[in-house]
Amino acid sequence: MHHLALRHLRAADPALGRVIARVGPYALAPRTDGTHFDYVVRCIIGQQLSGKAAQTIYQRVLALYGGRAPTPAELAKTSDPKLRAAGLSGRKSEYVRELAAHAARRTIAIERLHEMSDDDVMATLVSVRGIGRWTAQMVLMFRLGRPDVLPELDLGVQKAVQRLYRLRALPTPEKLQKLGAKWAPWRTIASWYLWRSLELPKARA
Repeated sequence: MHHLALRHLRAADPALGRVIARVGPYALAPRTDGTHFDYVVRCIIGQQLSGKAAQTIYQRVLALYGGRAPTPAELAKTSDPKLRAAGLSGRKSEYVRELAAHAARRTIAIERLHEMSDDDVMATLVSVRGIGRWTAQMVLMFRLGRPDVLPELDLGVQKAVQRLYRLRALPTPEKLQKLGAKWAPWRTIASWYLWRSLELPKARA
């Protein structure tokens, strides 16, 4: 699959093709450990935090349950002060407990996300308070391995596209969607290369 994607991306966008050549082989493997619920909890905890800070807080949350991931019912019953003591903000504590309550009551089919279309996954997740488009897109890309997701709200992707096309300003989400239309049906792969391109030294003009 990846060689088809790379062939398409190189042909559709020579500028991105040059990035692909510099970055090297595609290496995004979806995270398959644990449950979908656990993964989405981690995403909420990690919103607007560095990877290291998010991991530290997540480990403290696991410690509340003997070092393992809680079930939805367990997390729904956990008090706000306990979660805040583990490092969650008041708002994130509300969000993870609300997600847990939905999952425990089965008002959302979170463990069937892999059976849903991309649009249905988005609709299911954003119906929960505290989960927006960006978080839902991260679930599609990094948990479910969907190949055609463009996270148009992601600052890293916006910066990479500005650099790729030498734009004067960051592209708006709408402009990014238009620019990225030619990468379909492999916009996840394009996004991964755009993120990696930010780690490269700037190419000379």
